[in-house]
Amino acid sequence: MPTKTSVGPTITAQAPCRADLAGATVDLWPLYLFHPGAITLNFALDIQTTCRITPLKGKRIQLRSLDTKRQEEFSSIQELKRAPKFRLPLPAYLLQFFSPEGGLFMETNSESPAGAGISGSSALMIATTAALSRLTGRSFSLEEMRALAQNVEAQIIRVPTGCQDYYPALYGGVSAIHLDADGVHREALPVAAEEIERRFVLAYTGAPRQSGINNWEVFKAHMNGDKRVFRNFERITEIARAMHSAVTSGDWNEVARLLCEEWKVRRTNAPGITTPLIDKLIAAANKNGCSAAKVCGAGGGGCVLFLVAPGARDRVAAALVENGARVLPLKVARSGVRVLLSQNP
Repeated sequence: MPTKTSVGPTITAQAPCRADLAGATVDLWPLYLFHPGAITLNFALDIQTTCRITPLKGKRIQLRSLDTKRQEEFSSIQELKRAPKFRLPLPAYLLQFFSPEGGLFMETNSESPAGAGISGSSALMIATTAALSRLTGRSFSLEEMRALAQNVEAQIIRVPTGCQDYYPALYGGVSAIHLDADGVHREALPVAAEEIERRFVLAYTGAPRQSGINNWEVFKAHMNGDKRVFRNFERITEIARAMHSAVTSGDWNEVARLLCEEWKVRRTNAPGITTPLIDKLIAAANKNGCSAAKVCGAGGGGCVLFLVAPGARDRVAAALVENGARVLPLKVARSGVRVLLSQNP
């Protein structure tokens, strides 16, 4: 890391990923406006994304991604803005927006596997936005930060983006995201993190997926008047509202029933939302104490979330590994994005 030419403290921002419980995809604007009372539920995972910025003498912009092992650099922010494409679009697009005056070295990292469906890119958008805000002295409320990160991510992936993924990264904990005509409102749910941690197992299928592709197909079908997809979204909205009540009251039997129902409806939205491996993992988990399961995010691969019977976590985890999955640590992140400054030697 180039510390010899640094001209200020290193800024480090971290933001957690998330697992969704109900209501995903309905959070794409303007879909939720056609389903009054729409809501999504999720919780923050202590699987962190990190953006680290060291200000440098001169104008040179140096970018490095530790998890993807990519890097690129530009002689100045002006050269970056003229570039037709990027090896690291996420930091590059945000740098275009913030347009810092001086040079910098930016290093990013995500603990999430690629395409895991646990909003690693959205969490990194929040971490990078927070770090660049501190660097440039620009002040944003958390809601303004969410809107900026969501809009820039849409520029990158070229399809509509949902809003729910940014709230766990901003706040941590367990959230209900109310999608109303007058705006999006986050409600912190009074659920003990320990309850979530002892009841769920998170497994990565090893098959990266692109949420933008699956979501875009479903989005187009809905907007084009596909009655089956519209009815599915109506049912997903009803399930999410019921899930809100079940999670808040601690009725885990009802949570299991609703998870099963949501997955049954969701998998009919478009081809490719489930895969043979996902079906195999769910079947194996069900034989070992799993009460319900659903794919995280848009589906098509990535992570699967399993609700397990008391005392069955280890048994379910072993069955998943035996059938080709990678079990990820599941701990609820108690807090959202945080920014630290450290002096360079």
